[in-house]
Amino acid sequence: MEQKREKGNVWGLLPIGVFLVLFLGVGLVSGDFYAMPAIVAFLIALMVAFFQNRRLSFGEKLKVIAEGVGDENIITMCLIFLAAGAFSGSVKAAGGADSTVALGLSILPPGIAVAGLMLIGCFMSISMGTSMGTIGALAPIAVGISEKTGFSMAICIGAVVSGAMFGDNLSMISDTTIAAVRTQGCEMRDKFKENFFLVLPAAIISLVIYVLISRNTSFQVTLEGGYNLWQVLPYLVVLVGALAGLNVFLVLIGGTVLSILAGLGTGTIAVADIFRVMGEGVTSMYDITVISIIVACIVSLVKKNGGITCILNLIHKKIRGRKGGELGVALLAVLVDMATANNTVAIVIAGPIAKEISSDYGISPRRTASLLDIFASVTQGLIPYGAQLLLAAGQTGLSPLQIIPYTFYPVLMGVTVVIFILLKKQKPEKV
Repeated sequence: MEQKREKGNVWGLLPIGVFLVLFLGVGLVSGDFYAMPAIVAFLIALMVAFFQNRRLSFGEKLKVIAEGVGDENIITMCLIFLAAGAFSGSVKAAGGADSTVALGLSILPPGIAVAGLMLIGCFMSISMGTSMGTIGALAPIAVGISEKTGFSMAICIGAVVSGAMFGDNLSMISDTTIAAVRTQGCEMRDKFKENFFLVLPAAIISLVIYVLISRNTSFQVTLEGGYNLWQVLPYLVVLVGALAGLNVFLVLIGGTVLSILAGLGTGTIAVADIFRVMGEGVTSMYDITVISIIVACIVSLVKKNGGITCILNLIHKKIRGRKGGELGVALLAVLVDMATANNTVAIVIAGPIAKEISSDYGISPRRTASLLDIFASVTQGLIPYGAQLLLAAGQTGLSPLQIIPYTFYPVLMGVTVVIFILLKKQKPEKV
C-alpha cells in the first residue's frame, strides 16, 4: 500500500530558481559562463531562502541550516575534499603527472595514436582524480600527435576529453565520486564496482572507434626528462588502496606522504617546500568545499519549506517502478549539470533529492551514486560552456563545438547506461 505523501510547496524551490536565473542569465548575457561566480549566486540564493517561510524565526532557520551542514555525510565530504587536495598538490609537485604522461607514451604501440591518447587519459584521470588536470597535461601531446600524423586536431583532443571524463567519473579521489558517495551514504569501493561495469562497454566501444580512426599510422612524441616510476607509484598506491576498501583518509594521507618522499628522493620537492605544496593542493579545494557547505544550507531550507517534497511528488506522478526512478535520477543529474556547468556542484545539489528517490523506489545507494556521477559526467563532457571543453578548446585553438562530435565516450556512456536501465530485470536490490 502506497503511503500518503506530504503536500509539497513549489515556492520552496525559489532559491534554486534564483540561482539558475542568476548563473545562467549572467552567463548568457555576458557570453561568459564564469562571469558570475557560482559561490556568489549560491549566497544570493541562500539569502532568498532566509526570506521565505515567515512561520520560522531567523534563529530557527539558522538551526535548520546548522543541522543540514552538520550532517555526517557533508562534513566527511568536505574533509575528503581537503585530503584529496593535499594529495593532488603533493603528487603533482613531485612530478607524478608528467611522469605518468611520459610512461604512457613510452609503452604506447605505434599505429593507435588517437586511441592511445584516450588510454593515457583514462589512466591519468583515474589516478589523479581530475579531468581538468588530465586535459591540461595531455592537450600539448594531442597537438603534437595531430601535427605528426595529420589527424584532425578535433579528433585528437576529443580522445583526450573522453579519457579525462572516464576517470573524472570513476576515480576514487575525484570530487564527483566523493560527492556522489557521501550524499548517498555508500562505500567508494561498492560505487566503483557498480559504476565500472556500467561504463566499461562505452569505454571499449570508444577505444575501438578511435583505433579504427587512427589505424595504419605511427607517431613519435618525446617529453623532456622521461619518466620516473617512483613518481607514478603514489597514484598506483592510492588506486589499489581505495579498491581494496581501505579507509579513504588513510589512503589519501598515505598517498600524500609517499608523494612527498618521492619528490624528496627525486629532487622535485625541496624540504622547505613540503608544506607549501600540500597547502596549495588544499587551497585548490576551497571553492568546492565552501560551495558544498552553502548548498547544504540552501537544500536544508528548501527541504524545510516543502521544495524537495514538491519535486518528489512530481517525479512520482511521471514515473513508475525502479526503472523509472533510475531514469529520474539520471534526468535530474543531467538537468542540474546543464544549469550549473559543474558536475560536482550538480551532484551536491541533486544528491539529497536523488537519495529520496532511491529510498522511495528501492534503488541501492551505490546504484544511485553511480547514476548521479555518470550522468553528471555525460553532460559535463558535452556542454560547450563546461570547463573541460573550454580548456580543451583554449589549448588547441579550436571551438568547443568543433570538439564535441569527437568526444565519443560521454555520448556512449549515457546511451549504454540508459540501455542497461531499460533492460535490467526488476528485482529487489541489496541496499
